[in-house]
Amino acid sequence: MSALAAGHLGTDFANGALPALLPFLKDRFSLSYTLAAVAMLASTASSSLVQPLFGLWSDRRGALWLLPAGVAVAGVGIGFAAAMPSYWLVVLLVAVSGLGVAAFHPEGSKFAAYTSGEKRASGMSAFSIGGNVGYAFGPIIATPLVVALGLGGGLLLALPCLAIAGMLVAVTPLLRTFEPERASRRAGTGEDRPGALVLLLAVIGFRSLAWFGLITFVPLWEVSLGHSNAHGNHLLSLMLLAGGLGTIAAGPIADRVGRRPVLIVSLALAAPLTLVFVTMGGVVGAVALAGVGICVIGTFGVTMVMSQEYLPRHIGTASGLSIGLSIGLGGIAAVALGALADTVDLRAALLVCAAAPLFLPPSRERRKLEPEVAVP
Repeated sequence: MSALAAGHLGTDFANGALPALLPFLKDRFSLSYTLAAVAMLASTASSSLVQPLFGLWSDRRGALWLLPAGVAVAGVGIGFAAAMPSYWLVVLLVAVSGLGVAAFHPEGSKFAAYTSGEKRASGMSAFSIGGNVGYAFGPIIATPLVVALGLGGGLLLALPCLAIAGMLVAVTPLLRTFEPERASRRAGTGEDRPGALVLLLAVIGFRSLAWFGLITFVPLWEVSLGHSNAHGNHLLSLMLLAGGLGTIAAGPIADRVGRRPVLIVSLALAAPLTLVFVTMGGVVGAVALAGVGICVIGTFGVTMVMSQEYLPRHIGTASGLSIGLSIGLGGIAAVALGALADTVDLRAALLVCAAAPLFLPPSRERRKLEPEVAVP
């Protein structure tokens, strides 16, 4: 699990560096908010929308080599993207980095399920915390690198990812021992429940609208208020690190009281906390933003487990859908938020982020939200 979490750290470190680079790229290329969001869309589309395809490949053939390859491609892509002299070359390499992220997640999530034992939510939280920490360290490391060395210094962002990829190559034989035989895997799982999964994906989609809107526009919002690029990225890191703490807590709580109550309470709190951040600012706003991180990011592992339990015969595909397709749709919505920011103002876009978690689809069948054990 430590190796898998480290791989998750590497891919999301590359992903998390992009929001921190956006204010510098906006200045360098004189970008509108819409074009800044397009760069995020390129990352989101390549890292998320194609994940179900990697998940399907993972279920049918297995592909452990995607773990080190995905981390390496993610790091190299974002490193070279920072140093490109053209905005559209930046977009292209951001998309390449996203493909590395997409390749890693379904296979990584599948093996996290295999190694979690009976406490699935706790195990998936351990896997998710690697991603949360990586996403938080993206802006923490990218910002001083760019401030000190310019955007060319972003090339150094590839080094941690390449080191982690080498480690994953070394531990691949160990990871292979956790994979059950196909026959026993089929015998030990329940029936797929696609209807319940569709409902869950809708919930994740609205959560992702708020998530991608915040990580895209929090640094830009702080700059618009007269603060420095570094200040905005520090607040972004605060939200992400707080989300890591939420992940640590959410898994064991979900194992104890159930996945559904944890998900509903967390998303219900996210909306008012986002509103406090936008309207009040200052220390109170920073504390509220940390609360948003706990509520939104903390449930990622919980919804991952629920998706795998709703599609126990195809957990790679379930992983690709829950982290990929539905989250990717949230990233696409971030472009619409960028257009809203250009047309109205940035405050209006952030208020939409505050409202997004409230649009949760109702459940008419309680049974569909009671997960079952996917892997014995």
